[in-house]
Formats: sequence, structure tokens, C-alpha cells
Amino acid sequence: MESVKRLSSDWRYPTTLLCVYGFFSTVKPLEPFLIPFLTGPDKNLTTEQVNNQIFPVWTYSYLSVLVPVFLLTDWLRYKTVVVFQCVMLFITTALLRWTESVPAMQAMQFCYGVVTASDVAYFSYIYSVVDLKRYRKATSYSRSVQLLGYTVGSVLGQLLVSFDLMSYDNILVFTLVLTAVALVASCLLPVPQRSMFFHRKLSGQRASEEGAKRHRGGSEGEERDSETSNTSLGDKGDTKEEQRVEEDEDSEEIKGEASCSQVVLQLWRDFRQCYSSRQLLYWSVWWAMATCGYNQTVNYVQTFLQAIQPSQNFSIYNGGVEAASNLLSAATAYGIGFTEVRWEQWGELALGGFSGLGAAALFLMTFAGNIWVCYATYTIFKCLYMLLITIAMYQIAADLSMERYALVFGANSFGALLLQTIITSVVVDSGALGLPIVPQFIIYASYFSVISVVFLLRGIFSVCKAQRMKKSISHSAFPPRGSEVHCHSKIV
Repeated sequence: MESVKRLSSDWRYPTTLLCVYGFFSTVKPLEPFLIPFLTGPDKNLTTEQVNNQIFPVWTYSYLSVLVPVFLLTDWLRYKTVVVFQCVMLFITTALLRWTESVPAMQAMQFCYGVVTASDVAYFSYIYSVVDLKRYRKATSYSRSVQLLGYTVGSVLGQLLVSFDLMSYDNILVFTLVLTAVALVASCLLPVPQRSMFFHRKLSGQRASEEGAKRHRGGSEGEERDSETSNTSLGDKGDTKEEQRVEEDEDSEEIKGEASCSQVVLQLWRDFRQCYSSRQLLYWSVWWAMATCGYNQTVNYVQTFLQAIQPSQNFSIYNGGVEAASNLLSAATAYGIGFTEVRWEQWGELALGGFSGLGAAALFLMTFAGNIWVCYATYTIFKCLYMLLITIAMYQIAADLSMERYALVFGANSFGALLLQTIITSVVVDSGALGLPIVPQFIIYASYFSVISVVFLLRGIFSVCKAQRMKKSISHSAFPPRGSEVHCHSKIV
């Protein structure tokens, strides 16, 4: 029994279970072939219905539940929301398998929006069960297995479809089995005793403090017994000590309740203090804007690829392209850790320049009319985004505590989602413009061009300002020879 307790208290146990959950919940063999599945004989939906009526629901759902899920995740201490995420993923896959109508597919997208919003529980759980010195290693494991799951899912889907080993319906049943394995792993996760905002004080710490009080009370009683003192005075002292402990416990309970009511105010104070840094604000603006454009592009790329080559079944290569782009993106992001660049000086210029390359890749993808060029430029676009978002995350996290980084991460994600909702409601939704897919991608490419111009100008201004400051510092440190003589003569 003690060995089981020792195993569950070790950081490797929750990390391993979380990695098992992260892997099996992200292996989705059908995802690269979702558009052919929905528009084929299985569901018999039109491309316009999928593009303009079904897919926009995910954005609206994600936005509506993001903030409540963010707060509930911390209040419920992560595990409950992780299990809930897996249940919603199971429901999403089941709806995709056994329903066919547009309203049912919209309900499926709503459920998937809840799944996406619950990702915050997966990424935050590990920080509540491991020591600070193991944050980097645990984060590396949990993020790597997700990437591995996406890659394995894409490759597996490519093999199953290319060799006609399974039908789309059977692939979904297989995905349900994988999700069930993830659900078992999530149920076995230990419940954290603390969280970043609502439960900062550990229950174990409280118990140890109470034990220390009792220990002090006991030692004082022993000293009193060893001395020739009055017994009634000792009883009164014990009674007072017990009353004091009970009052401390009551005040601690009240303090816990007050912290629940004040946590939103504390988040607002932290929010204002974080974004008072101008550099952090600029990096966060890029994060929100670029993530919005990236999500729009990735969400609708299958529809775009099918639209430019409707007569040829190139969709059978989607799994291989997604797997290759994921691996190359991971390699690009990993390589950033070995670069020696002063990103605080050159970072904004890099954001503008690489965003411009991403815009050029999207323009080429839109107007080339060749599926292989589209595949290549799409891979380049994903790699560039992963490169820049890695730099942005590092720069923002450099001077923040884990609590404030989680707050900034959530705020930036919410800003990106708000922008994405605006673009979706105006450009994509059938209730507004409802543009065809090719004009949509022209808008996305133009959007990244605007980001590029803004941050190129800002980067040039920052570099010039830094150079001027460097020159002024060098002049003040080494004044001209004539001024030195003049000052010397005045002193003499």
C-alpha cells in the first residue's frame, strides 16, 4: 500500500497518465479527411453547408464557453474538466458517426468548441502536481505527446484511406475506442491539492500548520505537567489553546470563501499590471492577430483544397501533408531554443518579416491553382507560424510568474478568438457575406499582409531607437576631448 502511495505522489505518475490521455485524445485518423466525409455519400452535405453553416458554430461555441471554462478549470482543480473534456470529445465523435442533418452537425461543432476550450485544463493540470524545477520537463512531455498523437493520427488515417483498410464510419468507431482509453486515463489522474488562482493555499500545508499547533500545545502541556503547577490553570490553558486553534480555522475558512469572491478582482489587477508593459502588449497583439488568422486558415484549408481541384481526388493525401507539416513545424519550433538572437531588440522586426512570408505563401497558395504548390505553401505557412508563436511565448513568459503567464495566455487566446468570431460572422457565415472559399483565402492572405506591415514598421522604429540610445550612451561614456579639457580647466 505504501508503494502505491509513493508511486502516486511521485511527479512521474500524473505526468505519465496525462501524457497517455494527451496521446489517445489527439489520435484522430479521420480529421484530415473530414471534408470528403461530410460532403461524400456518408453525410451527403454540400460544401456551402459545411463551410457557411456548420463550421462557424465551432468559433461561436469556443468564444461563449472559454471564460467560464477557464474559471471553472481553476476552481474545480483541473481533473474534473479534463474528464469532462474527454466525455465531450466522445459525444462529438458519436454525433459525427451516427447523425447526418445540418442541425446535428452544428451540435457536433458546438461540442467540439467545448472540447477546444477545455484544453486549458490539460495544459494547466501539470503545473499543479509537479515542482517548479520540473515544469520545463513536464511541459515538454505533455506537449510532445500531443504533437505525436496528431502526427500518428494523420499517418494512420492516410494509411487506412489510401489502402482502403477501413471505411470512414469504421474509422470513427476506432476513434471512439481510442477516446475511451483516454477517458480511463483521465479518471485515474490524481486530484491536485492546489490551483493557480482559487486554491493557492495547499490543504496539506494547512494540515501541517494545524499539526504544528497541536504539537506546540502538546509540548506546552508536557512542560506544565513536569512542573509543579496548578492543574486547573493547565486545563484553562488547554481550553484557550483549543479555542484559539478553532478561531484560526474559522478565520481561515472565511478567508477561503473571500478569496473565491475576490479572485476575479485579483485577476483584473494582474491583467492591468501585465499589460502595462509596452513590449508585452505588442507581442500579445501579434499573438492574438496571428493566431486568429492561423486558425481561420487551418479550419478551412480542406474546403479550399477541394475547391481548387474538384475533379481530382487529391484529398487522399491530406493525412500525409498534415503529418509532414506537424513534424516540420515541431522541428522549427524546437530549433528556436538553440538560436542566439536578442529577440527583445529584433523580435518585432522578425514578426513583421516572417508574417510577410506567411502572407506571400497564402497568396501563392490561393492563385497558383496547383495542388502540390498548395500543399508546399501550406506547410511553409504552418512552419512560419509555429516559429513565431514559439518566440512570442518565450518573450512573454520570460518575466512573468506562472499565474500571470496563464492569465496572459488566456487573455491572448480570448482576443484571438474574438477577432476570429468577427471575421467568421462577417466573411464566412451565411447570414452575412457568406463568401466562397477562394475569396476567403484572399482575405486571410491580405490580413497577414497588414500584420506584416504594422510590425515591420514597429520593428524598424524599435531598432532605430535602440541604435540611437546606444550611440548616446557611448557618447556620454566617452565625451569629446575638447570638453574634457574645458572641464579640467574649470576645476583647476
